[in-house]
Amino acid sequence: MMLSEGQMSDHKGARLMLDALPKAKALIADRGYDSNWFRNALHSRGVAPCIPPTRNRKIPLDYDKALYRTRHKIENLFAKLKDWRRIATRYDRCAHTFFSAICIAAAVTFYLNQ
Repeated sequence: MMLSEGQMSDHKGARLMLDALPKAKALIADRGYDSNWFRNALHSRGVAPCIPPTRNRKIPLDYDKALYRTRHKIENLFAKLKDWRRIATRYDRCAHTFFSAICIAAAVTFYLNQ
């Protein structure tokens, strides 16, 4: 897992995380990750990209819309984590302290939702 600054583009973060991706059949991502090099890198690893095309793409690429709809579960997790004021406003200056707060909030949220 990698915690990056908020100004980092999705493409730069994807390039840094590409080697750390676990084996998977598909990768669900939003439009920010739609680029030819990223799709080709996923295909070379045997991973099917489930990424909607950007609006300015001349030839729109197909993606599994049913699989992409499951992405809301991930977005719901982020919404629950942002209910914690400390995480939403990022009080912590150190990345390891901030990541620790995220882990605690995720554990408590998971425990309360069982």
